[in-house]
Amino acid sequence: MSVDTHPDTDARAGVDDLDLQLADDELLDEGSVSLFEGDEGGLEYAQRRALVTLLKQRFISARTHPRDWSVLVEHERLIRSRLNDLFLDLQVDRAREVAWKRQATSETGSRFPTMLYDAAWSREETLVLVHLRDRLRAGLASGDARVFVDREDVVGYVASFRPAHATDVAGDEKRARNAITSIVKAGLLIGTGSEERFEISEAVEPLIPLELLQELLEALVAANDSEGTPDADEPADLFDDTDDADAEVDADADSAAVTRGPAEEQ
Repeated sequence: MSVDTHPDTDARAGVDDLDLQLADDELLDEGSVSLFEGDEGGLEYAQRRALVTLLKQRFISARTHPRDWSVLVEHERLIRSRLNDLFLDLQVDRAREVAWKRQATSETGSRFPTMLYDAAWSREETLVLVHLRDRLRAGLASGDARVFVDREDVVGYVASFRPAHATDVAGDEKRARNAITSIVKAGLLIGTGSEERFEISEAVEPLIPLELLQELLEALVAANDSEGTPDADEPADLFDDTDDADAEVDADADSAAVTRGPAEEQ
């Protein structure tokens, strides 16, 4: 998903989706798990597709990937075992119908080989995520089945954390708007009929644990109160790295940071 769409790209995506649907229908009719010459895999086509989707995407949900979610729920143990073979751990929130993967950590805390790459969210992206989680929880607590947010509301929230010494207002706003675009591409903001209004994905809450939220806000406030002024051209990560493996978001996360998670396709 993206805020700005391109007709040619959208048209191509529609054709690709149709081709994939036709391929799915053809392969799903096959009774054997052998899908190509020399195939020694033990998963059926739908199970393999769900596994591949989990590897490519930051998360899947009943809403974003209904068929893959259905297969995952039915064959969770089998798909989990395949991820475990890759040193990945499957996280499933059945209440919110969201599933995601993260890097597994050994019992001794040592690192396993990994095929994933973690990149920290920027300061502005982290603020957007914190705000979305807060708005989602408030909306659901009020009985809303779906929670929406306006672009300007998010931009205003990010601006409220601007340090008193910051003078590049235009640059800060641009980074805030770019952060929203990144969150849309990550699938955590869902487009509506208006380019200025989004639905907050149910995946936001499980991907940002409650115990991490307060630490994020405290770190943001502390950073704003510090004497150092960050380079406006380099919105570096707001948080320092730590070895705390208990607080994780999607893939590995620091105790006071949110990471993008693995380098899935955009």
